[in-house]
Amino acid sequence: MKKLIFLASAVLILNSCVVSTAAKVVKGAVNVSYKAVKGTVNGISWAVSKAKGKIDEDRLDGTWKVVGAYKGSFEDFTNDQNPESSSTSDCTESFDQIVFKAKKSKFKPVHCSSEKEDWVKYSMEFGKNPVTKEKENYIEYNSNNYISVIDVNNKTMVLEGNLMPKLAFSGAKLYLLEKVK
Repeated sequence: MKKLIFLASAVLILNSCVVSTAAKVVKGAVNVSYKAVKGTVNGISWAVSKAKGKIDEDRLDGTWKVVGAYKGSFEDFTNDQNPESSSTSDCTESFDQIVFKAKKSKFKPVHCSSEKEDWVKYSMEFGKNPVTKEKENYIEYNSNNYISVIDVNNKTMVLEGNLMPKLAFSGAKLYLLEKVK
């Protein structure tokens, strides 16, 4: 009889431990996913955290299309409870893009994928950005113009600064880009 009561209580205790642990895991996963992503644009996630450490310049290489723009700084974005992409484009047949040639340290922003723009020489640094006064990855071009590189992976890139002058006039400061090729 004592063994039966002992077994029954052990089963109840273990069962409640498993249920509470599973609930904590699910709650923890929800919290982590909320902190890691804040909204999507056309199925592409906006990254919330800045890259920790130096980003390899070769990761910038290629053609990137602008899929979202946020009117405000990265800090405004992280504090915004409901950030939305406010990207508006005059492009009907194509898209705004930026092309990086990392080996030559050149880039060119192109409106609607058709206009011939000049290549701009840049240098990518990791250190104290003169504009934000924070230690981060940034691009310096045309002496004293800066773009913060928030994060880059093989599919998306988030940049902050005067990337596309046409969009910057409408107040856009933070850009979500998707890799084209």
